[in-house]
Amino acid sequence: MAELNLVEAINHALAYELAQDPAVVLLGEDIGVNGGVFRATAGLQQRFGAARVVDTPLAETAIAGTAIGMAAMGLKPVAEIQFSGFIYPTLDHLINHASRLRNRTRGRLSCPLVLRSPCGAGIHAPEHHSESPEALFAHVPGLRVVIPSSPSRAYGLLLAAIRDPDPVIFLEPTRLYRLFKQEVADDGEALPLDVCFTLRSGSDVTLVSWGAMVHETQAAADALAQQGIMAEVIDVATLKPLDMATILESVGRTGRCVIVHEAARTAGFGAEIAANLAEEGLYTLLAPVRRVTGYDTVVPLARLEYQYLPSVERIVAAVHKTLEGA
Repeated sequence: MAELNLVEAINHALAYELAQDPAVVLLGEDIGVNGGVFRATAGLQQRFGAARVVDTPLAETAIAGTAIGMAAMGLKPVAEIQFSGFIYPTLDHLINHASRLRNRTRGRLSCPLVLRSPCGAGIHAPEHHSESPEALFAHVPGLRVVIPSSPSRAYGLLLAAIRDPDPVIFLEPTRLYRLFKQEVADDGEALPLDVCFTLRSGSDVTLVSWGAMVHETQAAADALAQQGIMAEVIDVATLKPLDMATILESVGRTGRCVIVHEAARTAGFGAEIAANLAEEGLYTLLAPVRRVTGYDTVVPLARLEYQYLPSVERIVAAVHKTLEGA
């Protein structure tokens, strides 16, 4: 066991798979010599060589297209897009090719690639460096969407993503990269994809979140506990496919749900969860589902960044409203 922050856990998972599976190849801008802008791949090119940890040109479209070709021919590419704000040029390849390759070839080819990208706000970055595009990718049939919320889950989920036979979008919250450390066993044990993780049991309200917002959600649960309100906390982790059964079971016991995410509110992934609750769990609800989200604006620059992000206070206030049935 080692005390690792999230970016170190990513590095350990990548190193483990490079060592165990000769088909695994990393590619991206500055990931080799420099070890990546956040140092997630630090030391890997020196250890495994430039043929397996490949520095690419500044060309996101080329990175995605090359990764798809590699995957179709039997390799397991792990491509990095330096910031999620630069991910949009890859959409043509991801939507029209990566997500459809298995269906297009009637199962003759698969596309076992992972596209990693830092995401989210909270590090005082300039424009295009604070995006939360998870709902966009979740809308695409054939893509898995995974967002870890801690070092141990980053390690286990990335291993599972690399081993998965189909394309995975793996979004890494930049705010969590060095926020805290956690004991992580570098033993190659993957965590299951497609399931939610219940981080805290409670009987009064279900709090549902993912990525960096899990940190604020857990802090809100602590604050509510001091007020005698027991909140259950669920980390979605894999947004697509969504483990709705875990959420429905929890809300069936608590009768109330507050969904927290930092992406813009309109058509955010929280709306999908709320719609599923309305369709499948309406009669268990004692109050309307509430969402605490970012706003329908571009993420502001550093001075206003934390006015945009959901706060512990906003989450607690939403819980009080749902407990009042308002």
